[in-house]
Amino acid sequence: MKLKKITMAMLILSASSGLALTACGDAPKPAATAQAPGQTHAKDGIEIWPTLNLPVAQDPAMEQAITALMAKMTLEQKIAQMIQPEIRDITVEDMRKYGFGSYLNGGGAFPNDNKYATPADWIALAEAMYQASIDDSLDGSKIPTMWGTDAVHGHNNVIGATIFPHNIGLGAANNPALIEQIAEATAREVMATGIDWVFAPTVAVVRDDRWGRTYESYSENPQIVHDYAAAIVRGLQGAADQDFLSERRVISTVKHFVGDGGTTGGVDQGNAEVSEAELFEIHAQGYVGGLQAGAQTVMASFNSWNGSKIHGDRYLLTDVLKDRMGFDGFVVGDWNGHGQIPGCTNDNCAQAANAGLDVYMVPTAAWKPLYYNLIAQVKQGAIPEERINDAVRRILRVKKRAGLFEKPSPAQRPLAGRTELIGAAEHRAVARDAVRQSLVLLKNHNQLLPLNPQQRILVTGPGADNIGQQAGGWTISWQGTGNTNADFPGGTSIYGGIARQVRAAGGSVALSNDGSFTEKPDVAIVVFGEEPYAEGNGDLDNLEFQRGNKADLALLQQLKAQGIPVVSLFISGRPMWVNPELNASDAFVAVWLPGSEGEGVADVILRDSTGAVQHDFTGKLSFSWPATPQQATVNMGDTDYQPLLPYGFGLRYGDADQLANNLSEDSGDAAGSAEQVIFERAPRSPWQLQLLSGSERVAVTSSVQEFGAIRSRTFDNQVQEDARRFEFSGKANAGFSFSSTFPRDLRAFVGPESQLAVKVMRNGPVPDSVLLGMNCGAECQASQNIAAALAAMPEDEWQTLQISLSCLQAQGLNLTQVLNVFTIQSEGALNLSLADARLLATSTATALACQ
Repeated sequence: MKLKKITMAMLILSASSGLALTACGDAPKPAATAQAPGQTHAKDGIEIWPTLNLPVAQDPAMEQAITALMAKMTLEQKIAQMIQPEIRDITVEDMRKYGFGSYLNGGGAFPNDNKYATPADWIALAEAMYQASIDDSLDGSKIPTMWGTDAVHGHNNVIGATIFPHNIGLGAANNPALIEQIAEATAREVMATGIDWVFAPTVAVVRDDRWGRTYESYSENPQIVHDYAAAIVRGLQGAADQDFLSERRVISTVKHFVGDGGTTGGVDQGNAEVSEAELFEIHAQGYVGGLQAGAQTVMASFNSWNGSKIHGDRYLLTDVLKDRMGFDGFVVGDWNGHGQIPGCTNDNCAQAANAGLDVYMVPTAAWKPLYYNLIAQVKQGAIPEERINDAVRRILRVKKRAGLFEKPSPAQRPLAGRTELIGAAEHRAVARDAVRQSLVLLKNHNQLLPLNPQQRILVTGPGADNIGQQAGGWTISWQGTGNTNADFPGGTSIYGGIARQVRAAGGSVALSNDGSFTEKPDVAIVVFGEEPYAEGNGDLDNLEFQRGNKADLALLQQLKAQGIPVVSLFISGRPMWVNPELNASDAFVAVWLPGSEGEGVADVILRDSTGAVQHDFTGKLSFSWPATPQQATVNMGDTDYQPLLPYGFGLRYGDADQLANNLSEDSGDAAGSAEQVIFERAPRSPWQLQLLSGSERVAVTSSVQEFGAIRSRTFDNQVQEDARRFEFSGKANAGFSFSSTFPRDLRAFVGPESQLAVKVMRNGPVPDSVLLGMNCGAECQASQNIAAALAAMPEDEWQTLQISLSCLQAQGLNLTQVLNVFTIQSEGALNLSLADARLLATSTATALACQ
């Protein structure tokens, strides 16, 4: 990855932020070499990182009290403080028996597994867990537990809560004071349900917009992220010198440390291949801002840095974050992130603790064996006892600072049970203002906007009356899917806001799903964009909007062909290549993911009943807008910076258009030269090799591994251990698969010439059925029987078999959501070796005949 010109600007930023820096102006050091999990990197770059002047000093009396408390704690009680299970996997009795230091609800998890759980239900669970944690009848501990939740754009798991715009829209507003207001409102709604701790803010600085979490980033500019991190931490926790962690505040978490926005290819949970200077100057600025505002917890990231998994990276978690930067709160893991460290599993991972992880986020039943394994590992000396004591001291320090030992129980706290705070009018007003400030006007031909509300207005498009789509992922459910407008009581769709204002002004408005009408409108407003997604489910291959599906473009063109002026309102979690849609629009607005208060859009695009402008556009692009579908890594400061629209672009009313109506609609033949390697010497990210036996599967973590009816081992072909042999015993249906944690977008391979090419060698007989397939879920899979082709191959010789993807698509394979890119299964005995596997967008080789 090329170095950015932003380096010097970031050094200036750091100096102007009041940091205590050591030799920060020196020439950047080379990136530290990735080391084994839990081991330190060579400290050749430590001076790049600042020593921070943190606002919350340690209180000697508090530290003495913690020492006294820890002197009475057993090893079992200490380990329990480090375990964070999920509400779907523990009971109140588990809490009473083990005394977990904390617990969480994941996205889409609710009390009693009830999506429609009331605030009273949330409080009841919080109260029950708290009382169980301080009940010492079984575990001998009275240490209060704490509940963490992903309130990332409001209290987004709770029906009726205010849903604020996602971070990408807030970045376009570039208003830290607004962000602090949003965080204050979020804290109040969270406290109303008895919860202590919020897993926010996300401070990723995204460099590749194909990443499915781009909308969780405020900007490609580290300055905005730095300033926003400080603002949201102050809003959630209170200012360090004022009402810090008072009864009206919650504990915040700056996440995900570090480099999650810089992975190669924008692959979620991937590898950030960047220098140490870039890691600090671009990706760590949110931590500088957040920690200097007093953030008490930091969440470790799923990603790797130059091949080293962050959850197991002692250099970053301990040497840099804790020792160098002075962070004295605790580091919490992400969802079983410790299990991704090489050599670890979800239920067994001493490396993470040794690296500096203080709290294991361990959903599923893995919490129990992990708890016992950690105890055993301390007794065996695999984890030093002083490391455990350090982790527990940090956890207790945060609890003491938050007053959890003195505050009433969750149900008795001042804001608990105040259901009027959930979706309160004053909170919705802040959210509506945030929508107004986040909108970015990209095109306004002939000054079509703002619209006269006394016209005849048609509102159409799939997002027009769809609060779920405009709210996006991390909304009620994890992916933000499965919701209807009824799931947002008190919320307003974009259409709902427009309709109310148009009718109040004396105009007429009609809602149409397909753009049809009975009376020709004066103007059409078309609301369309991305469907909700979260995390890796949103990873893309390139930035072309609706590749292979032009329904929204057809709607725009249909209206234009009838002589109707068209206003496009584009819902998205990232900038996208929409040149055809821009050409078909007279006005085009990036509305991002505005949340539950859709009327904020109407406030800007409509005049009032007197003809006056209500609110002008003030939002500016916090992400550069791509000129081609392949331009996913266009960022301010790049040496070859040539976006369609630059960082900071945004029209106001009266500004001249800068986009013509004849933008190139050539997508660059995105599929023309595409190739994706699946296996070359080893599995290639994001694909992971798994063994299948019966209905079970397991990840391949060793050069030799046996699982049920299949055995795998590496061997030398061209170089050391560059091929794999798979031995099927024939005792059960078995196989191997290259799978991804999240569905992958493979639309680059939709063409008729696209093929899956696999280089294989057989040894011995071939059973009648050997199925090679791909799948995109339980109800979305396809396969071809390659038994005859294998049997026809000379024994012990490598040959390449090619399968036309059109064969698989004809069976129903959806290339937009591929989970298993290449699977071979057989019920019979088979000895098969693999040297290479890849997808080819074009190939002149003859593919096997479709079956």
